[in-house]
Amino acid sequence: MITIGITGTLGAGKGTIVDHLVQRHGFKHFSVRAFITEEIERRGLPVNRDSMTLVGNDLRATHTPSFIVEQLYARAQASHSDCIIESIRTPGEVEALRDKPNFHLFAVDADSRERYDRAVLRGSATDHVSYETFIANEQREMTNTDPNKQNLKWCIDHADFHFDNSGTIEQLQQQVEQVLDKIKSQNCAKDEDGTSQATSCNHVRPSWDEYFMQLANTVSTRATCDRGRSGCVIVKDKQLLVTGYVGSPSGLPHCDEVGHLFRQVIDTDGHSSTHCVRTVHAEQNAICQAARRGIALDGATLYCRMTPCRTCAMLIINCGIKRVVCERKYHAGAESEALFRQAGISIEFFHDEIQQYENQ
Repeated sequence: MITIGITGTLGAGKGTIVDHLVQRHGFKHFSVRAFITEEIERRGLPVNRDSMTLVGNDLRATHTPSFIVEQLYARAQASHSDCIIESIRTPGEVEALRDKPNFHLFAVDADSRERYDRAVLRGSATDHVSYETFIANEQREMTNTDPNKQNLKWCIDHADFHFDNSGTIEQLQQQVEQVLDKIKSQNCAKDEDGTSQATSCNHVRPSWDEYFMQLANTVSTRATCDRGRSGCVIVKDKQLLVTGYVGSPSGLPHCDEVGHLFRQVIDTDGHSSTHCVRTVHAEQNAICQAARRGIALDGATLYCRMTPCRTCAMLIINCGIKRVVCERKYHAGAESEALFRQAGISIEFFHDEIQQYENQ
């Protein structure tokens, strides 16, 4: 199994590399950011960069400099799959992972202004800051002699592979593919010498969940709203029943053609967010397709990008679906998860990243 750690400057494209490895190669994703966010919420603190730094440093100081990545590595090993650990930030974390078999550290960087613009578009709770604050936050995390605290420069300098994300997404993905081929070739060479039991050079069939999630990601490329091109597939007995993707109702103009139709939405916790209401969600479209074709969904499994919204959750419950598999968690999805539990529906996540913005 391959274990990849990713470090880099703020907004450089760590998530883009993660998405490529997860969707193209079936890697499991484990996020330091998501791990710390869970602890921030448990402590009742606001989710912002100051809290991320404070809580992350506290966990490392209370336990060990490598505590967080050790926890994530244990989860990764339990998955029995190639895995990627995102947001490596301290020398202690790098040194701990260096002791693990077949570990490789990636570092990614790009122009600071371009990185800031990407962070603003990402829209997470820690990214609503000015450019000056963005740079100040990064400089605060760039160098530190305390092994418990962030030292991005040290981590980047000690990476095995460096990526320049100043170009297109496709160019970054090509860089990743070249490096991944090199890693796998090295593993194969070791096998031939009899010095390693690595099997990454052999073709590995995806699990059924990985297979259908890849299909859902393919369906998402048909979506017509760039707010978030989500896709969905519904399956029963390992057979594909229906698909759906985000788009306007039949015959009405699409966001890609005329732009978004935004509304302010306030959730049950009082948080305000901006949603595009022109579109029908992927899950809703898939369920509509089943209804039009007379396909019963009792006992089926639904695959989607992240935790369904409350409306989608209620439709899923009423149409008899019994299992929901998501690529990642939506930060405002707790209510839907509670509804599924009450209705006896299983909800599972490919990896523990929490999506911080509305994708549908």
